[in-house]
Amino acid sequence: MKKIVVVYHSGYGHTQRMAEAVAQGAGAELLPIDAEGNLPDSAWQSLAAADAIIMGSPTYMGTVSWQFKKFADASSKPWFSQQWKNKLFAGFTNSATMNGDKLSTLHYLFTLSMQHSGIWVGTGMMPSNSKAAARNDLNYVGSFCGAMAQSPSDSSPAEMLPGDLETARVFGLRVAEIAGKFNG
Repeated sequence: MKKIVVVYHSGYGHTQRMAEAVAQGAGAELLPIDAEGNLPDSAWQSLAAADAIIMGSPTYMGTVSWQFKKFADASSKPWFSQQWKNKLFAGFTNSATMNGDKLSTLHYLFTLSMQHSGIWVGTGMMPSNSKAAARNDLNYVGSFCGAMAQSPSDSSPAEMLPGDLETARVFGLRVAEIAGKFNG
């Protein structure tokens, strides 16, 4: 079995719920970035040992949170020695509006993974975009490059839509499936 980790920052708990759903699908270890943008040493060791790294951040002002950016900047140490080269990478995000510039956040995560010489895994899901589609359908937000969720700004994490959480879980399953196809 491949080792998969989910490294993420969550400001209000919505991205944490998403991370938990992704981790459930992938059978992954959760590595939360704290409110100061730090990870414990043991988390860095887990990242080094991982076959796949799934990254998550809320979308704030069109990109990752400053806490996630601090983690990304700190990842220059493993970058310098190409410690994460040829690992699988994937990403997810959440914002308050339907668009919310989430694609910019996923592009940031994709770019970070490419800088680490990684291999990106997309959702592998078709969007729910027909007239018959309902908000709780799988991949209703319609992303191919990573999982996206939308949580109204006045909603609690407990109010996240089941369809967005199921999209995150199925996305985690896909990353685990692709990881299983790679010989290490």
